[in-house]
Amino acid sequence: MRVDEPTATGYDNRTAFAEELAALARADDRIVAVCNDSVGSSNLGAFREEFPDRLINVGIAEQNMVGVGAGLASTGLIPFVCGAGPFITGRSTEQVKADVAYSQHPVILCGMSPGMAYGELGPTHHSVEDLSWMRALPGLDLIVPADRQQTRQAMRALVAEPRPTYMRIGRHKVPDVTNEGDTLVRGRIDVAVPGDDVAIIATGTLVSRALLASRQLAEAGLSARVLNAAWISPLDEATILDAARSTRAVVVAEEANTAGGLGAAVAQLVAGQGIGVRVVSLGLTEFAPTGSNDLLLEHFGLTSDNIVRVATNALEARGA
Repeated sequence: MRVDEPTATGYDNRTAFAEELAALARADDRIVAVCNDSVGSSNLGAFREEFPDRLINVGIAEQNMVGVGAGLASTGLIPFVCGAGPFITGRSTEQVKADVAYSQHPVILCGMSPGMAYGELGPTHHSVEDLSWMRALPGLDLIVPADRQQTRQAMRALVAEPRPTYMRIGRHKVPDVTNEGDTLVRGRIDVAVPGDDVAIIATGTLVSRALLASRQLAEAGLSARVLNAAWISPLDEATILDAARSTRAVVVAEEANTAGGLGAAVAQLVAGQGIGVRVVSLGLTEFAPTGSNDLLLEHFGLTSDNIVRVATNALEARGA
């Protein structure tokens, strides 16, 4: 894996999503898109122009949108159901539970602009509870691609083997952290950087920052293992447990609530195995103030510098 130096540009994963969705649809007429009056924010404009009869816009009716997606899936189609992360999850949790997860309809729920990507629009538009809510549903896969290439890989994998899935499609611009030849295997966490002092388990926007933190820690003489946790569910227990047993501290970083998210899953797993390693979760514990996505990431300590600080403190507490 690699990480480009962070720049003011980076890449919006929604662009990769839109391009890949059109490419997949050209090759497979089972693919359809459903949205909630979000053609623009879901980057579906070009798809609508090319496939006008394969885009269903239900209007601002998220519960209905999920039900329509389930109905389409029941007929053998592969629906990509797109809407802003807080609304596709928060407003339609019952439908996701009953129509998708419980009924096992292979709907691909696409949470657009997740995390705090909507910035100044505030907590009503931030999607930071989605991992907690969706992880609680049995039978629903959760995937959070870290960059544009992993977004494409996830979509190809889901078309090849459709299943009930919630996927975050990032809006916040991030650098490339994976290579085109890398593979994305369901339920597997990729070890981006080996290391035996501390393990940093990151997902989505935080993967690039974790990789930068590992460089900073290396300059201080510390070896940081970085795990790119694209799959939240099913969880790669073996890779996480190996990291917990092989290092002296574990730091989990996610642009999401720490209650019930990836950090909670890791802590529960490690504690259940009786492994005496400290697990520290970085994420949100309260509603965000008003500000840009970058400002809010800094406000909650979701930066490479703070990952370094937390990792170093955890090691010092262990007597490193």
